[in-house]
Amino acid sequence: MNQNVKIPRKLIEVALPLDAINAAAVREKSMRHGHPNALHLWWARRPLAVARAVIFAQLVNDPGYQQGDGFKYGVNKKDAAVERKRLFKIIEELVRWENTTNEDVLERARVEIRRSWREVCELNKDHPEAAELFNPDKLPALHDPFAGGGAIPLEAQRLGLNAYASDLNPVAVLINKAMIEIPPKFSNRPPVNPDMQKNLAQKARWKGARGLAEDVRYYGKWMRDQAEKRIGHLHPKVAVTEEMAEKRSDLKQYVGRKLTVIAWLWARTVKSPNPAFAHVDVPLISNFMLSTKRGKEAYIESVIKGDTYHFTVKVGKPKDPDATKTGTKLGRGSTFRCLLSGAPISSAHIKSESMAGRMDARLMAIVAEGDRGRVYFAPTPDMEAIAHEAKPEWKPDEPMNRDTPNLVSGRGYGFFTWADLFTPRQLVALTTFSDLVQEAMEQVTHDAITAGLSDDGNPLRNGGTGASAYAEAVGVYLAFLMSQLANHLSTICGWHVNNTQLRNSFGRQALPMTWDYAESNPLCDSTGSFNNLWERQVKGLATLEDIPGLAFQLDAMQSQLSAQKVVSTDPPYYDNICYADLSDFFYIWLRRSLRSVFPDLFATLTTPKADELVATRYRHSSKDAAETFFLDGMTQAMRRLVEQAHPGFPVTIYYAFKQSERKADGITSTGWETFLEAVHQAGFQLSGTWPMRTEMRTRQIATGTNALASSIVLVCRKRSVDAPVVSRREFLRELDAVLPEALDEMTRGAGEDRSPVAPVDLSQAIIGPGMAVFSKYEAVLEADGTPMPVRTALQLINRYLAEDDFDADTQFCLHWFEQYGWREGPYGDADTLSRAKGTSVDGVENAGVIASGGGRVRLHRWSEYPTNWNPHTDSRNPIWETLHHLIRTLKQTGETEAGAQLGAVKSQREATRQLAYRLYTLCERKGWAEDARAYNELITSWTGIESAVSSEPVQSRLFE
Repeated sequence: MNQNVKIPRKLIEVALPLDAINAAAVREKSMRHGHPNALHLWWARRPLAVARAVIFAQLVNDPGYQQGDGFKYGVNKKDAAVERKRLFKIIEELVRWENTTNEDVLERARVEIRRSWREVCELNKDHPEAAELFNPDKLPALHDPFAGGGAIPLEAQRLGLNAYASDLNPVAVLINKAMIEIPPKFSNRPPVNPDMQKNLAQKARWKGARGLAEDVRYYGKWMRDQAEKRIGHLHPKVAVTEEMAEKRSDLKQYVGRKLTVIAWLWARTVKSPNPAFAHVDVPLISNFMLSTKRGKEAYIESVIKGDTYHFTVKVGKPKDPDATKTGTKLGRGSTFRCLLSGAPISSAHIKSESMAGRMDARLMAIVAEGDRGRVYFAPTPDMEAIAHEAKPEWKPDEPMNRDTPNLVSGRGYGFFTWADLFTPRQLVALTTFSDLVQEAMEQVTHDAITAGLSDDGNPLRNGGTGASAYAEAVGVYLAFLMSQLANHLSTICGWHVNNTQLRNSFGRQALPMTWDYAESNPLCDSTGSFNNLWERQVKGLATLEDIPGLAFQLDAMQSQLSAQKVVSTDPPYYDNICYADLSDFFYIWLRRSLRSVFPDLFATLTTPKADELVATRYRHSSKDAAETFFLDGMTQAMRRLVEQAHPGFPVTIYYAFKQSERKADGITSTGWETFLEAVHQAGFQLSGTWPMRTEMRTRQIATGTNALASSIVLVCRKRSVDAPVVSRREFLRELDAVLPEALDEMTRGAGEDRSPVAPVDLSQAIIGPGMAVFSKYEAVLEADGTPMPVRTALQLINRYLAEDDFDADTQFCLHWFEQYGWREGPYGDADTLSRAKGTSVDGVENAGVIASGGGRVRLHRWSEYPTNWNPHTDSRNPIWETLHHLIRTLKQTGETEAGAQLGAVKSQREATRQLAYRLYTLCERKGWAEDARAYNELITSWTGIESAVSSEPVQSRLFE
């Protein structure tokens, strides 16, 4: 980067409408139809709304007053705030799911981007490289060097930029080709399939990727119909007989009919450890329930006769619900009981049986599609025999990495190759669909030529756009369908008893052991079937852009692709996800279908792993070696971005938190510290950090946890080449000057154009201004002359969240709460603490915030505060009391009444808000999730409470 470039600050370096972005991101997670992620699964994808907002704010100039390098830009603060609010409105519209493909909304955003770019070009028109770097008629392209699932480059296209995506992982590269490279090559073309060729009058109908999507629809249906002919006999329907209906009245309406099977439910089995039953394969069942839906309950019942057993299905609530819901499982982990003898089956025994190849499976129940929901049947010998008839002609015998902790093989079970994750019938289905991909491409080539498309023989990988290349393009999406089908057609899939549907293999970023699994019917229309996946994929494909994009397989540590491009990226998260090992699950199937289309991409038997930038211990000699590998590699990758990224824009980098270590000196994690260290060593200076809450609370890994923001976006500029070295004392002096004001802006909201940062995100948000100070220096030296590490800097930054300046009673309550919470404590301790804080136990009790008696003291919970409190007549009203009255009022009567109370204690308003932040931080560190939630809710409602402060009629009524 040229140091003489005049660079206005970008909006993302000043302010963002976080609430709107986060709300849109969370909502987007629930979207299934019409979302591009339906093309193919990838782990930890950033929501499109977040990527779109970040790129927009990264490209648009902040309207505030700017000064530096001899130039001034912008307007006064008041006018800047008004203009900033206008830009916020654009972002708020931009991130709404309904506007993802809304051309009017997108074009308004593009207009702002082009305007900002012209301003930058005008500022730098005399720069010696102006013709190359600052052409007002051509926006720079965007590059994501860790492209993964493709959200960032796709959203760059939507905003009018040419997009470049690169990744080391071939599955990620293929996803990006399908997202940003292939659709523009064949945009605005009508479909070539015979059905659509009969009706091509409406050319506008085939705008963008719609024609391509229509052909994927047609040939996908052709594949499904062909599969029905070839493997339909392996997926028979259930014939309902009079005899069945005599035993179960719910089956009477189906007598004489054949119902389509949705899934066959199996239980893994091992030999019983009881010598008397050692010849019996006993089932390992985690749940006998089939459905827990109200009014539609159903369950499996085991019938035991001597040393044999069989399963039957019962409709209604079980007599012993608790026992039914636990199956044969004994508590947590992998311990069970023998169904016949009751003898415990240890984890060691199960693993031994599995490793010896003696783990089998037994059919427990059959789920079929009825007129108004699921119908459950007991297993039959014929159904079980048909499953065993399947004989696959090919299977993926590539070995699994048995050292990977996130794969079932890493847990000591007998899964050695990827084929071991599938039943023979599943393997037959998947190989059949894989073969049909090749046949479909031949059919598309023929139909494309018939439709008038020339065939120059130039393949898709070489930039071809003729009939053969188009057939290969359609083949990519059909192969994705087959690959996605594998995700729903393995023995890792479970049965969800609450919503009575299939769980896919990757319910989370791992392949966990599944004891009783669901074998879905790929030929039905239910969740996880070919038809279900096909419909979702076609809708997602139709939304893709027609602005050119390219995807490459490149190592980010070596790539030169970022040169003079805007950079926004989402790198690997330390040791969070083993992308390469997990993606082999898909690679083995995609390679079988598409090796001829992309021979270089699928040259290896499995995905490249040695150079993958994750700190996985099993690939290195120790945990320290893994951390060193990650730090060195990420530093090298970041250094390339420092050297290559376009000088007119900051670089934005996402980082997702895996787990936090809650310590007295703040929230830290090894991965976070190591990543920031790499960013700093590479030569970046942070100019902002933004916490993004992008995950639903219902996701498996977050359920029941007090989760931090899902990810944090770092905004980086190149550090000056002549950046000075300072001492620890000088660094602390500057933190003392910068952080209090920054913290006040974050918690206050700093005007109408900014909303306050929620307490749950404050520990991450404060890192921005703190690290901006730290990272602008070449080094901060400790007293012994050694450079201060990022870990120490983070500890010093976090300490600012612990400062308090409250009245004596409040300080007593605060420190008592930190030690005892809501529990009782000795009066002697309370007396000592109160004297230290300049108050007394009697005085604090008179304030109404503690209970004292019998030599014990405790704090009142907010729910114990009186409802008739009148701050006008309260003679001793500490901030602690005001805060907890506000919480009680907010929860019981709402924001308006809470605002009336706050208006009555105007002098305490700011201190009350700060105390809420302070208490949230304390509860979060101690893991007191329920208490933390109360303080967080107050702050997130603060704007509404303040807006009600001037409601005099309510105040009068409240304090009558």
